[in-house]
Amino acid sequence: MTKVEHIPNPRIKEREAAGPHLTKHEHEKMGFNGRIALVITNAVGTMWCAYAFAGLALISLPQAIAGGVAPLIAWIAQTFLQLVLLSVIMVGQKVSAAASDKQALQTYKDAEALLKIQDEVHRLIEVNNQLTEEIHRTVTAKAAPAAS
Repeated sequence: MTKVEHIPNPRIKEREAAGPHLTKHEHEKMGFNGRIALVITNAVGTMWCAYAFAGLALISLPQAIAGGVAPLIAWIAQTFLQLVLLSVIMVGQKVSAAASDKQALQTYKDAEALLKIQDEVHRLIEVNNQLTEEIHRTVTAKAAPAAS
């Protein structure tokens, strides 16, 4: 029988060294600017900031109401929605990024498990090949004297 040498894919070593790619790695690649952006995003992207922006926007609500329908609609669109939705959307993006990171990590772990299973299957195939060769030799050796 032909012996096949198992050569692991080089990507396995790369995966071990790099690990899963997460959202925080993108901020780290940006250096100083990435750190500043992350600090601002983490500060503004909270529900507490959304509440503060809502309170700030409500300060000008009486003047918008007194101005009539057009100023009130402008206040809703340009002041309240922009201020409050900015933070709410950022909170949603942070939640989505965290979920995406969890999914990436789970996929990475699943791929690692599959690679280990593949190596085990290869090892079992090698053992099976050795046993088959041994059985073949034994049967052939017993059959040869009987033929004489």
